This record gives sequence, C-alpha cells and structure tokens, in this order.
Amino acid sequence: MGVTESNDQAWIEQKNNSVVRRFLGYERFSGLPMAKAIARLYVATRVYVNCFQPSFKLDTKTRAGAKVKKVYHPPAPPCNRLLASIHVCEFAKEHLRELVSKLDPLRLLEEIRTMQDHIARLAKGQVTPIPPHRDPDLDTFLRSLKMAWKEGEVRATHKKSEDRHRRYWRARKDPFEEAWPTLLTWLDECPDITAVDLFHQLQSACPGSFPDNQLRMLQRRVKE
Repeated sequence: MGVTESNDQAWIEQKNNSVVRRFLGYERFSGLPMAKAIARLYVATRVYVNCFQPSFKLDTKTRAGAKVKKVYHPPAPPCNRLLASIHVCEFAKEHLRELVSKLDPLRLLEEIRTMQDHIARLAKGQVTPIPPHRDPDLDTFLRSLKMAWKEGEVRATHKKSEDRHRRYWRARKDPFEEAWPTLLTWLDECPDITAVDLFHQLQSACPGSFPDNQLRMLQRRVKE
C-alpha cells in the first residue's frame, strides 16, 4: 500500500462523483453477485478513464483581491500525463505504451454498458447470468448512438426504476370526502372560481369543519 499524503483526501473524494457515481449511479447494492458485477465494471472503467478520458489539471492559481484566476493545462488523459512526466522511468513508460496499444476504447465502452445493464437488472431483483465478453460491432454501436437521445439516459444504472414501495392508498381519511359532491357542483356553476375562494366558501358553509391548513390539500385536488 502506498503512502497517502494528509491533503490527498479531497482529490480522492472528488472521483466518487466524476467516476464512481457517473458510471455506477446512486443505488444501494448488496450481495456477492452484485459485488462480482461491480468488480468487472471497475476493471473496464479504470482503464477507460485513465487512458481515454481527458480531464483538466490546474496549472496556476492567482488571487487579485476577492477574484481568483485559474489557469489549466490542456485537457489530456491521465495516461498521457504519465508518459510526459519526467518523474516516471522509461521502463514504466514503455510498459504503459505497450498496454495502451492493445486497448480498444470501443470494446471497453461496450463492456461498461453491458455491465451497467447487468447491474441495473440485479438491482431490480432479476436473476440473470453474467454476460460473456464479446467483440463489439462498430456499425451497430454507431447506430445506437444516433438513437440514444430518444431513449433518454444511456446508462442503465442511471435510469429511474419503478418505485416498488410507492403507496397507492390513503394513510388517513379524506377530509373532503363528504363535501366533494358539493364542491363539484360549485365548480360546475362557476368554472373560473379559484381554489382559495372555493375553500373560503366551504368554510362559510361548514363553520369549524375545515381549518386553514387544509387549503393546500384542496388546491391539489382542484388542480387534478
């Protein structure tokens, strides 16, 4: 295990959003099959982000009063920065160049999307076999990009799932249940009446039955 500087935590934590949450989403995962799927997703994500995803790196920061001016290096993948660094030995650079030359970004992206879809299915309780590694087809992949905007979020881990715990019944008695036929009659007689005027009219007709804090509830009912 390498030595971590005391001020490195902020740099590490920011990757939880830009990398982990971006590729994995915000669901709560558990179980051994899920752990294996996430581990396989991380293998492809780690290489894809470090070798093919450009990022900005701060060069200088100057302050003039309350204004701070930041200047960044040109965006580049972390791999390119390692190859350009004078602090990395030539042997390590050669090994890295050999590794990058064998990588296919299309294959990595296909693997990432396949595992994201698999993880999303596991999160929904679907028991599915872990998908095998396969060679992606370039034409099929490019055609899918043209239609991606119609399907919304491409990453399956970020698509909103149906709320299985959503409650479709009332937790308490509807205070307007008995008065609703009367309210509908008033609405038919005067369709332009506002919910506030309707509530005040109801309070005048039934003194003490409808407190002021029920106005918002009536407004929602009238809107529906």
